[in-house]
Amino acid sequence: MSGEPSDPHSEPENLRLTISNELVRIKKELYGKGPTKAKTYINDNYVFTVLEGGLTRNEETLLAAGEHRLVREFRLRFQEAVAVQIRSAVEQATGRTVLGYHSQIVFEPERAFEIFVLDGPPEGA
Repeated sequence: MSGEPSDPHSEPENLRLTISNELVRIKKELYGKGPTKAKTYINDNYVFTVLEGGLTRNEETLLAAGEHRLVREFRLRFQEAVAVQIRSAVEQATGRTVLGYHSQIVFEPERAFEIFVLDGPPEGA
């Protein structure tokens, strides 16, 4: 043991936590409200994050009025507009290039899914 601190990205658990925290931070920054829970799964070159909570008050109001399709359309279009920022965060955390990114949201139960395809398994995973 060298006595030097270990790289936080060297262990898969820390990498999953780093990705979860970054996605929550970005969502909070962009939407003004972030998810209350996040969990990231990594399998080979696939990264899958489940986010809970984080709907804005106006989205909640629209959902109560039955406008599920409108809220979903807005969320997905917004995710496309900010995809570069989200992809960059995952690339920085994993040390890999994101080849594909997709976002999806469901409302009952309220969950958002962030799916990334990397050019290889994350470094240190």
